[in-house]
Amino acid sequence: MANRTRTYIAADWDGDKNAIDQMHTWNDSNKWSLSFTDAHDLTQARDSSLNCSIKESLAARMDASKTFVLIVGNGTRSRKAGECTYCEHYDNGKCKKGHTISNDSFLEYECKKAVRDRNDIKLVVLYNAATVDKRKCPDAIKNYGTHTVMQKMKDGKHYWDYESVKTAMGQ
Repeated sequence: MANRTRTYIAADWDGDKNAIDQMHTWNDSNKWSLSFTDAHDLTQARDSSLNCSIKESLAARMDASKTFVLIVGNGTRSRKAGECTYCEHYDNGKCKKGHTISNDSFLEYECKKAVRDRNDIKLVVLYNAATVDKRKCPDAIKNYGTHTVMQKMKDGKHYWDYESVKTAMGQ
């Protein structure tokens, strides 16, 4: 097993980019004490890669991580990217390349792997909201790890909740 020193962030990179960017802002700033080394800096898969190849790359990054962070937003459960049915090599229930068929999206795959590895990796589920709503969380992980909000409400406005995130991550 690889030396686990990284933090792996999983999210709907389209719908929750603001939350991902905020995590990096806190990490990169001298003002905040949140500190992590992003597992996504290890390897990169090309957008033209096969879904199964991308999942292999995700697994390698996760195997090097001590913390798995899932950011849950409004579209997390409905993401389908990564399912074999969306691959050009998928034909009538089979892979023309001979790979095993998986109808897990990238997010579902990441969550299932994190739960399988939960004895070796800390699970943190952050909601890109001011409330924890497990109905938005993928079933595979909704009963595991630490669940908390990334935002708080004050005077009817949403603000980033650094302390909740830092506490959930154990820093």
